[in-house]
Amino acid sequence: MTPATAELLTVPEVMERLKLGRSTVYDLIRSRRLVSITVGRSRRIPVDAVRDFISYEIEEAA
Repeated sequence: MTPATAELLTVPEVMERLKLGRSTVYDLIRSRRLVSITVGRSRRIPVDAVRDFISYEIEEAA
């Protein structure tokens, strides 16, 4: 795995990290609460986008 692709996660990897279901992850992407890019026909989520999402949710909960 190259450093560039190591920074991109698949939807199943995000599901595992956030302990969420597939539909919920796609809902977060659709609502733009979780940033993603399309590579060919595949959806990829930058690691930083997951960290930003978690940080934002923690701030909102406080």
